[in-house]
Amino acid sequence: MDDSRSTPSLSELARLHYALVYRYAYRLCGSAEEAEDLTQQAFLTAHRRLHQLRDPQSAKSWLCAIVRNTFLTRVSAQRGARMVPLHGYWDPVREETPSANFDSNDLQQVLNELPEEFRAPLVLYYFEEFSYRQIADQLGVPIGTVMSRLARAKTHLRRRLEALQSAPAR
Repeated sequence: MDDSRSTPSLSELARLHYALVYRYAYRLCGSAEEAEDLTQQAFLTAHRRLHQLRDPQSAKSWLCAIVRNTFLTRVSAQRGARMVPLHGYWDPVREETPSANFDSNDLQQVLNELPEEFRAPLVLYYFEEFSYRQIADQLGVPIGTVMSRLARAKTHLRRRLEALQSAPAR
């Protein structure tokens, strides 16, 4: 984007943000096939609504909002389970309690228990490195709400993982 005020083309948006959009979609749905579908749908929606992108500098947030809305529409239509894979990513327990030992399947299971209102800010903050302000703008909530949702999500994850860790072997 040479001129920061001009609206980018769809191909330019895809070139700059495809990986981000796919990763976010994958973390929301947990399936490569669904993530590919969500990514395609997001770029199709972006193409149709390109005129709504007021600030080209916020294209990343705008695309993530499209992915999230598309995902939520599908979930409400399906009323199915959602999975967010975490292999090789943020580890909330080790971040604060380095001696913790759990497997990534446990982490996935516990994350799946989180309502979407807590999971979305968690994924955006820890995986996509959005700021509190960017998350707040995308979710349409105050920054304080983002901060409290992140804290509650981390507390939930930590407690459940500790409980799974102390449970007898399966």
